[in-house]
Amino acid sequence: MNRKYTNRKYLDALEKKVLVFDGAMGTSLQNLHLTAEHFGGEQYNGCNDYLVISYPEAVEKVHRSFLDVGVDVLETDTFRSNRITMKEYGLQDRVIEINETAARLARRLADEYSKVDTRNSNSEFGISHPRFVAGSIGPSGKLPSANDPDLSNVSFDELAEVFREQAVGLIRGGVDLLLIETSQDILEVKAAIIGIHKAFDETQVYLPIQAQVTLDTTGRMLLGTDVNAALAILEGMGIDVIGLNCSTGPEHMREPIRILGENSTLPVSCIPNAGLPLNEDGQAVYPLEPEPFASDLYDFVTTHTISVVGGCCGTTPEHLRLLVQKLDSRPHPERPLRATPQLASAMSAISMRQDPPPTLLGERCNAQGSRKFKRLLLEEDYDGILEIAREQVDFGAHALDISCAVTERPDEVELMRKVVKKLEMGVDVPLVIDTTELDVLETALKTAPGRCLINSTHLESGRAKADKIFKLAKEHNAAVILLTIDEGGMAKTREKKLEVAKRIYDIAVNDHGLKPEALVFDTLTFTLATGDEEFANSAIETIEGIRL
Repeated sequence: MNRKYTNRKYLDALEKKVLVFDGAMGTSLQNLHLTAEHFGGEQYNGCNDYLVISYPEAVEKVHRSFLDVGVDVLETDTFRSNRITMKEYGLQDRVIEINETAARLARRLADEYSKVDTRNSNSEFGISHPRFVAGSIGPSGKLPSANDPDLSNVSFDELAEVFREQAVGLIRGGVDLLLIETSQDILEVKAAIIGIHKAFDETQVYLPIQAQVTLDTTGRMLLGTDVNAALAILEGMGIDVIGLNCSTGPEHMREPIRILGENSTLPVSCIPNAGLPLNEDGQAVYPLEPEPFASDLYDFVTTHTISVVGGCCGTTPEHLRLLVQKLDSRPHPERPLRATPQLASAMSAISMRQDPPPTLLGERCNAQGSRKFKRLLLEEDYDGILEIAREQVDFGAHALDISCAVTERPDEVELMRKVVKKLEMGVDVPLVIDTTELDVLETALKTAPGRCLINSTHLESGRAKADKIFKLAKEHNAAVILLTIDEGGMAKTREKKLEVAKRIYDIAVNDHGLKPEALVFDTLTFTLATGDEEFANSAIETIEGIRL
């Protein structure tokens, strides 16, 4: 099930050449020395996004300054135009209006400049240089993964709804792609992607998605996620471009950009600041001059096969003019054809194929198999649970199986949410979500920032439940353990195990769009200790089933 597009012109252009985004909107507006009157009054002073309504001439001036130097893509002036951040100005009920207005402004200018190739001073009017509009979606200001209740007091579903609303406005305004940028919490990025997909379904307009995270000088997002984890978590979530922006200048992006360039099957974007900001008299000043900025990004394109470049905070038209000149419509680089199958914690990724094998799943955080864990769960001693988890990691577990089903408590959903929340930042290994209940599974996937493994599904009652699990796995980019069980029960012979595995594979991959490497098959075996003659060869059948 491949993604469908109503408009894929941006991707078509990207297949031909490296594309250049515009530069800084915020610092460019700051240089215009606008007054409260321009913002529509004191209550809106400093709300750059509202300028598209109160004083669109300023936004248009910035857009034109970058179009005049030949950039391919304009970002809408909507970085903070979501319900949560707009509430600071009492504008939360005008979110769709602001986003649609900003998109229409950028659309009009992009279409106007598409008629002229400004990179060729000798070109005649009418020679086409297509320009695209990226709908800018910045962070909400919340950190859903954080332990601080003031920062994480928003649910996954609430965030998805916030970003759905913003995306609807941008889509109505005619953008060519949706750009998630400057993201600092990977769980919020997941919510934004799911919210955007909901907007696609609502509007029936399906556009490319470009997702960009922000790393500090140590190469990690604000809550500790490194670039390998970000790639493992996001690459399979129905996005089209993955990359980095803001925070630092290109000098601190070299290693994470190399990792993305070498390992991502998707095109990679890099849109840095003009260096790390300096504080001069209370103002942020960006020190990197245009020539070294353009040279660094040119090096990223040529050395690390980066597909999309541009400028974030502090970058001026001159930064982008030199970058456009250096690239000179450079052809799009080749991408790796296959990704390395990985799971991820909130902070780092691990290969699903350990070297040396096997991959070890710790099972002591399972209420069905550990009396101690069950007792701690019933007592809601989450610090004790974290200690069990850490002990398993210390003894070599690559991932932790989590099961919170206890007959004494009916609230498995809430228990799972609390355990996952406790472990997500407390242990640096992926989580294996072990439950028979779909609502518990969905809650776990919406709480865990990382890329989880679902334990498990099969076809014992037909495919209805498996379909629902695969839908959740696809939506949240989870991997799935598959049991060789169908309506006739556990497959006993090697041939039957293979037959059932093929059937489940077909449903997962061809009907739901999961990647083959997201599937983990458990071919199962009956215990030899039953003494039943029928099962005397069970182990052999399992081994041969694995071989098949």
